[in-house]
Amino acid sequence: MVAENFGLKGPRGWAFRGVAVDAPPGSLVTIEGPSGSGRTCLLLALTGRMRAGEGHAEVGGLALPRKMAAVRRISALGPVPGVSDLDPALTVAEHLRERALLQRRFDGSPLTFLRPRAERAAASRARVRAALDTAGLDLETLPKAGRTSVRDLERLEALRLSVALALIGEPRLLAVDDTDLKLSGTDRAEAWALLRSIAGRGTTVLAVCSESPGDTLTIRTTGTADGPAATGRPAATAGAVPTGAAKDPVGARGATASAAATTKTDTEKGAADALAETGRA
Repeated sequence: MVAENFGLKGPRGWAFRGVAVDAPPGSLVTIEGPSGSGRTCLLLALTGRMRAGEGHAEVGGLALPRKMAAVRRISALGPVPGVSDLDPALTVAEHLRERALLQRRFDGSPLTFLRPRAERAAASRARVRAALDTAGLDLETLPKAGRTSVRDLERLEALRLSVALALIGEPRLLAVDDTDLKLSGTDRAEAWALLRSIAGRGTTVLAVCSESPGDTLTIRTTGTADGPAATGRPAATAGAVPTGAAKDPVGARGATASAAATTKTDTEKGAADALAETGRA
């Protein structure tokens, strides 16, 4: 995933601007910043679900925004509020079955349908089991196993389910919004350990958070009254941001981002407007 001077402008101003990142496959990339600073818009733009209007970006060698559809085929969304929310009325098993059916119907090769039905079903079950194992979600530990409603899941369990659903499609890029939202310190550590393990398997992970754990390639978004603000310095090659340098605007390695707005309120409105355009992308 590579970006240079990447930006998106909505009707009320810039949702984000000046993003630079260079991340090899298997990187854990975090988008750190306050709510309303363009974090979600940037995540959606880098996964081909929102059209940027400035700069250049590539995901898996596919240029954005020219090849947004192709980028969507190799990327998947975990939890993104307002875009890929879990249905609280459905059970865990229903969510998994629905995603597996959609995967077989829309993402598989047409030649797949020539295989015997039993063989296709077995392959689908194996893919679901692999996704659950990678996400660390054991259905037997849930109150009603697979019949547990989403509304009864703990926050970390819901995060694991969303990640498992995304992994069923075997994406090359996984995007997760609000990674550390409403998590205790222990659960937050488990969530980051999960994303590190996924990245360690070769899948690039893009995660929005309010505070990066400090050992990731970090993009920082800020909404300021004075316009664009940059924290950090673009790195020529991807790497971890040392914990001590993560707060240092001169010494921090990794990616940088800026979100321009006349006020914080305008920044939030601009981000909301840009998010509303996701369907058009």
